[in-house]
Amino acid sequence: MFRCRSLLVLVTFLIAIIGGQTESFPCKLKDAEHGMVCVCTADYCDYLENPTLEEDSEFALISSTEQGLRFELSKGNFGATDKYTIKDYEAPISVSSKEVNNGTIISRLVDEALAAVFPKSPKASTTRTVTIKLDRSKKFQRIEGFGGSFTGAVSYLLENFKEQELQDHLYKSFHAADGLGFNLMRVAIGGCDFDLEAWAYNELPENETKLSNMDKLDDRDVFRVNQIKRLKEVSGVENLRVKGAAWSAPRWMKTNNRWTGLGFLKREYYQTWADYHLKWVELMESNGLPIWAISTGNEPMNGIFFMYFVRFMSLGWTPQSQAIWLNDHLGPTFRNSKYKDIVIFGNDDQRYTSPFWFKMMNHTRPNSVDYLDGVALHWYWDEIFGSSFVDKTNDYMVDKIQIISESCIGDKPWQQAKPLIGSWYRAEKYARSYLSHLKDGMHAWIDWNYILNEHGGPNYVNNTVDAPVVANTTTYTEFYKQPMFYIIGHFSKLVPEGSVRIEAIPSNVNLDAVAFLRPDDKIAAVLFNSGRADLDINIVDSVRGNVRLNVPAKSIHTILYN
Repeated sequence: MFRCRSLLVLVTFLIAIIGGQTESFPCKLKDAEHGMVCVCTADYCDYLENPTLEEDSEFALISSTEQGLRFELSKGNFGATDKYTIKDYEAPISVSSKEVNNGTIISRLVDEALAAVFPKSPKASTTRTVTIKLDRSKKFQRIEGFGGSFTGAVSYLLENFKEQELQDHLYKSFHAADGLGFNLMRVAIGGCDFDLEAWAYNELPENETKLSNMDKLDDRDVFRVNQIKRLKEVSGVENLRVKGAAWSAPRWMKTNNRWTGLGFLKREYYQTWADYHLKWVELMESNGLPIWAISTGNEPMNGIFFMYFVRFMSLGWTPQSQAIWLNDHLGPTFRNSKYKDIVIFGNDDQRYTSPFWFKMMNHTRPNSVDYLDGVALHWYWDEIFGSSFVDKTNDYMVDKIQIISESCIGDKPWQQAKPLIGSWYRAEKYARSYLSHLKDGMHAWIDWNYILNEHGGPNYVNNTVDAPVVANTTTYTEFYKQPMFYIIGHFSKLVPEGSVRIEAIPSNVNLDAVAFLRPDDKIAAVLFNSGRADLDINIVDSVRGNVRLNVPAKSIHTILYN
């Protein structure tokens, strides 16, 4: 088996050289229940080096499609008279006699007959047209970056992989330059629902404010920190910025003495809880993992209004009580410490809560939000509660960093609470949300779990969801990159920290797009054709000029040019 896999790698490499596409190390496609995935093993995983531009007029285009393209690289030139056509993926026809038998032939014939009678999502026969105008003189927000979350579940799955090389492929797939180029990461302060059990620091001794048992990292965090150090080493990520958030205080600090339910922080432990955060930052740094940011706590509404639905760790706050804790305890504790420059995010909850939240905080403690450097929002009900909530939040949080700090699919009652392996439909939901939030002014995006198992866990209360990568836990020898992995990459890979969003206006609804001026003065634009027809795109740049592309139906593309 090893010899066969090695031969596959060698053949692929030779094909890449002969074809002149040395940047591409292609996806090993596999049919899955809901679409197509890319398979990674210890011996092989797909990567795409960041494209280089040899001429001023040259562009590079990275394409992914529902039909099967994954980070397919094309090149051309602005000013060309001809239209550049992106050919969609066509599945090769197997001719191996070992793979052909009566059962598979009959099955294929039945599938083809059914498809002819009941066509699935038919592709339109006409080609639509759109013009998009990019004006790099009109600038908006600065991009801080993109990332994912290193939960206890992620740590557990990685620990169970049979070979270190497979772990390394996951690290590089997300954080290396030839992966998705992530520079952000979210971790829990203590436990979260995506752990094997609920836990916190200093659970014992109870009722003491010195936190005497918080003098070293918990063994679970020691293991996770070592994994993250390995991630940094093998991926080469520069300036990894880690954000921490607590799901719950130790039970003895809470009014209900439980991990979940209607429970608040006891007033006598307000300063202790602030010290707890400071100690955690100190412990992480002393163990080689500096912390960039913390938040005031994960989803504070879970411990007030949603305790009948939320069964995992939570700590309830009202905006009034959190204003007091932030203004009188957490803020001064950090700003008067060696970590005075740490970034503090507020809310860390759904966006429909944020305008009222910060309004009431200021009402309770005028200017309490001055201790906050940013707003962290979760995306879970954004399809119902529109972007006006972001606009209203800006009234109270002017010039603050705004980020999405958690996102996944499978959380709604009407959604399947597990990975739909290979689903392009779920990937498109990511694309629409990224486009919407970036155009609304978000500076960064941190997704939820990097990887989960086939059931959407492990999660100690079975609060299972989907993830960009799914582990094969039958063998622990491979993982599957889902379409949503590549959708995320179309935004993160070529839009580094320090990029600035610029104006990009399509002429009609056939195209959704967002564009950025990068620190190296190159333009990166994401072009999303969600329709079922091929699309002619006329790109008009205020400096570079024109280029025409023809892209397949149900496709997303990132174009890079000078």
